[in-house]
Amino acid sequence: MIDEREIDDKRRFEFGSNWTNFLSVLNQQRIDDAESSLKDMLGIERLDGLRFLDIGSGSGLFSLAARRLGARVHSFDFDSQSVACTRELKRRYFPDDVEWKIEQASVLDRAYLEGLGQYDIVYSWGVLHHTGAMWLALENAIGRVNTARGKLFIALYNDQGWKSHVWWLVKRVYNQLPRILRSLFVKAVMLLTYFAVFAKYTIRLKPMTAINAFRTPERERGMTSKYDRIDWVGGFPYEFVSFDTLTSYLKARGFRIINSKRNTSLGCSEWAAERTQCAE
Repeated sequence: MIDEREIDDKRRFEFGSNWTNFLSVLNQQRIDDAESSLKDMLGIERLDGLRFLDIGSGSGLFSLAARRLGARVHSFDFDSQSVACTRELKRRYFPDDVEWKIEQASVLDRAYLEGLGQYDIVYSWGVLHHTGAMWLALENAIGRVNTARGKLFIALYNDQGWKSHVWWLVKRVYNQLPRILRSLFVKAVMLLTYFAVFAKYTIRLKPMTAINAFRTPERERGMTSKYDRIDWVGGFPYEFVSFDTLTSYLKARGFRIINSKRNTSLGCSEWAAERTQCAE
């Protein structure tokens, strides 16, 4: 169950509220982009008959994409509003569908995870680092990957040393603020960030690099820059890991990396890995 005290005490970002707003701008192009993201990273065109576990379903966009690609989907999220968003997408596109199940649960609940069995694809993009126990969450996710060449697709924040610790503080402050001030805080933080990036590259006589850094793709993975910014500034709890550390960890746990995207800044790196053996 949700620990509402974490939200009341301003220790956890209300991700579901942000996703509720995102649904108002969801369209077919964003859904197509989400499908393309899954196909590109997993190296497969269709998911027909495959069992797909969406850990931290958020808006439900990628559960929807997986279902449209033919997978049998199980979605769950810690946040009640996120669960409501996912159920709304199912209502819109797959009403009364028995091949898409949605529940409210925590990835930290080992008993719940073990009760789900194993899946051909376990997906969790930008979720595990917001649990407050990232490594436990990762282990629980790994445990759900089918031992017969199942796949894991995850994204986690990149470790940038002191910069990551500064952002931890920024996120903490956001969640301490009264709601009325949060929007202004997001704008102020992003303005300062853009100024810092522009100044850095201008000093290096690379002004176009600075300008390009501001051009975040509006439809990357089917998402929007507006709601991603709110998630980025407010997303708390917040943990991070280096690309090499997580790559080595997955290999030690019996996985082969089939695709990856290394982020060299503060965003998320991505890994798509296939289980080749069970770790001892």
